[in-house]
This record gives sequence, structure tokens and C-alpha cells, in this order.
Amino acid sequence: MPHRTELYEEPPLGCWPIVYSPDYNITFMGLEKLHPFDAGKWGKVINFLKEEKLIADDLIVQAREATDEDLLVVHTRRYLNKLKVLYLLMCFSRKLSRWSFVVATITEIPPVAFLPNFVVQRKVLKPLRTQTGGTIMAGKLAVDRGWAINVVCSFSPLQLSCPGGGFHHCSSDKGGGFCAYADITLAIKFLFERVQGVSRATIIDLDAHQGNGHERDFMDDPRVYIMDAYNRYIYPGDGFAKRAIKRKVELEWGTEDTEYLQKVQTHVEGALNEFKPDIVVYNAGTDILDGDPLGGLAISPQGIVKRDEVVFRAARSRGVPVLMVTSGGYQKRTARIIADSILNLHSLGLLGRQRPACALGSPSLDQMVTDSAKDLSNLSLQ
Repeated sequence: MPHRTELYEEPPLGCWPIVYSPDYNITFMGLEKLHPFDAGKWGKVINFLKEEKLIADDLIVQAREATDEDLLVVHTRRYLNKLKVLYLLMCFSRKLSRWSFVVATITEIPPVAFLPNFVVQRKVLKPLRTQTGGTIMAGKLAVDRGWAINVVCSFSPLQLSCPGGGFHHCSSDKGGGFCAYADITLAIKFLFERVQGVSRATIIDLDAHQGNGHERDFMDDPRVYIMDAYNRYIYPGDGFAKRAIKRKVELEWGTEDTEYLQKVQTHVEGALNEFKPDIVVYNAGTDILDGDPLGGLAISPQGIVKRDEVVFRAARSRGVPVLMVTSGGYQKRTARIIADSILNLHSLGLLGRQRPACALGSPSLDQMVTDSAKDLSNLSLQ
């Protein structure tokens, strides 16, 4: 029998299936400023949606923190203990002191190693467990409501590493790239264990970086189909994990809108034709944006909005629920772009109960690219 969890308790019926908590935001004595990631991005997305009158505080599903029991659905006890234990490090004076070395390694913020573990637990791991709980909750909401979005992102690494974005670099026994918990794997396994009729899942990972965490977790699982489109030259370059990808789209430096949208549409449609899932988990990284310091691609804000539309339209036209996580992105304007994408999906009727395929016909790519500026004319992209 599955363990008892609060993450699958029913939210109020009036709530939108948008999951968020102020506890998502990670701040600790200014150290978060060592990353290019905007640590307040989550709240900014929500505030933009409020300004546009799409949502209000009482209409948002409040995320809950994943407990150890929840996390053990995927993670090993050894791994969770490794995150919590106070590691011994040699100081410059060669005296031994207890510090949170493992978390510093995963988050790639070296000064975290010199914080007491109880501070790291409260200021770093608790928000990450809440974000993880939010993704698990959004999985159930997506099945119940037809779609759900967890407005959750992760930091980027300080230099060569990549975003966690749906924490897609964390597997059952290893974290990295600021991904401490495998929220995508957890959301899928919770659904498989607890929701009747959900036994097949497709992961569409469109973050600029390869999603090696969930790929390792589902390497030999025929119930999960993975499509991954990423810059082939950047972190993590995990050759072993690539064996789990059923549709691998390796992109060149500086890939632009037309080529990118063509590949996304072709492979999303192909993936959903090839494998019939009960849910799509969509990792919607905005680090593909032109000018992103880590992604290395050159997609416009309009291109990102159109990309999300392609995925939602393909899934919803087939009656497949979509769980979207908002993933990595390392420029100040990404919060506005995420909000505008959600507003666009709403304006097109793609956020709502399942609708018949005939009501959601797919326009041609040329039409989508040609109309992108017109479609977004009323959105305040920056």
C-alpha cells in the first residue's frame, strides 16, 4: 500500500491548477546573488498573472513540503541522509569543523559549505522540498483538471553547470546542477502508484540542457517515453543517460526561432503519435532565450510563447493532460515571458477541461511563425 501523503489531498474546487508557495523563494544572507538566476522569479510570475487579473491569491493551490516518506518513493535513504548529514571539512587552520558540503556541491554555491547544516536545511532544502511537493501535487491536478503548472524554477550553476528546472538533473541517488530532489520522477511515480488509469507518461524536456536525472531514473522503464531537445555542447553531456531518450533533438549554438519551432513541432507531434501517454510532463525551460548566459541558444520571447503553445496544443488536442514546470532561465525578463506564455495559453482556450481534438486543430508552423508578433501584440513582452 502507498504511504499516506498530504500532497494528494484535494484543493478547493475554485482554485486554478496553478501551484505556488512563497516558501519557494530561496534567500540566505545574500549568497543567492552569487548565481545569475533571479531568486525571486517565482513570485514575479505570480504577480504578473495577478496584475493581468488571471489569478488571485485565493485561487492558487498552495504547495506543501514533500516529507521524507514522500521523497523515499524515489530516493534512497542513503541519499537523503547524505543531504542532511553534517560533513567534516578541513579548514585552512586544518581544524575539523562540521559543514554542509554535499548541499554546497549540488547547489554549486561554494560558500554554502561554510554554513551550519541547520541553516542550509531551513534556507535551501526546505524550499526545494516545497517546490518538489508542488510538482507532485501538480501531477494529480493535471489528471483531474486537464492541465497544471507548478511555477517552480531552480538556480543555475555558477559557471559551466546548468539549470535544474523541474530539477531534471537529479536522479534517485545523485543530485547536481542545483537539483537536490527528482521532482519529475517523483510526480510520475506517484501517479503510477496512486491514480487509476495512469500507467504511461511522456516527458517533453525543452530546457536548454539535457535532462539526465529523469533519463537515468527511467532508463529501462517502458512506461515512460522521453523527448529531449537541448544544446548538445553544454552541461551535462551525460552520454549514458542519453540512451534513455526516445526522441533526441540535439541543437547547435545559436539556434533561432524558425528552425527551433520546426523541430519542436515535428518531434512533439511525432512523440505523441509514437507513444500514447496518460500524461505529458513538460519541462518548459526559458534558458533557450537569446542572450541567456548558460543556454547558448537564440530563441525570442515570442518563440518561447509559441513553443509552449505547440506542446499544449499537441497534448490537449489528443485529450492528454499536461503537467508543466517552468524550469531554468537566467535573465530578468524570463518571469514576464513565463507569465505572458500562460496568458497566451489561456487566451487560446488551452487552459481548461479536456476538449475534443476537433476543437483544437493545429495550425501550420509557417502560420504560427508569421502570426507570432500579431498573436502577442497585447502581451507585454520585454
